[in-house]
Amino acid sequence: MKFVKKVGVQMEKYFNADLKRRIKILNTYQIDTLFDIGANVGRYALIMRKAGYSGKIISFEPMSAAFEQLKNNSKNDKNWIINHYGLGNENTETEINISNNSYSSSILNIMPTHVESAPNSRYVAKEEIQLKTFDSVFKSFYKKESRIMMKIDTQGFEKHVLEGAENSLKDVEVLQLEMSLVPLYENEMLYLDMIHYLSSKGFHLYSLESGFSNPNTGQLLQADGIFVRNIL
Repeated sequence: MKFVKKVGVQMEKYFNADLKRRIKILNTYQIDTLFDIGANVGRYALIMRKAGYSGKIISFEPMSAAFEQLKNNSKNDKNWIINHYGLGNENTETEINISNNSYSSSILNIMPTHVESAPNSRYVAKEEIQLKTFDSVFKSFYKKESRIMMKIDTQGFEKHVLEGAENSLKDVEVLQLEMSLVPLYENEMLYLDMIHYLSSKGFHLYSLESGFSNPNTGQLLQADGIFVRNIL
């Protein structure tokens, strides 16, 4: 209960221009189904609910501790489906590095730049997790009339998730994902390459939201890009 109250206080900080613009984009594209990939404890979904999004949410979270909190945060929301596995470019089992703050956890190794800017992101444990491809599970959630948005927040693993959604991306209208401006995770795809990659898949950069920055220098390290399939 304390965690939910804490999240409630934190959510007020997100009612800014970025969030208002994001909701306008969802309304413009009539989004009614949101795939929340890399849900962690469900903060993104809770913020979207608070902002007025009432459509279906389908969350994916592979880490056990985070999933238990996600289960608790979603239990009273009948339109919020949760899944205890991650998404990637193959159906397999792998190991995830768990960070001290939980939400910086990644399958990829973390870079010194990240830890220097956010010491709480340091890895403290590992966990065996299950991965599936988006293509392999998409049809179990998809309805032909659905208007779909994908949100991907997988700490440098975004390209792998997209590779596992090769056949399903054609049914996605809006895509939001975290992009690093400098290397924060080993072998991650940086923002310029990601923009070009998504352009080759038919997605246009539509909006940017500022994200993680160095608290000492002010350098922006990550931003969220919102992409759309068709410019309206």
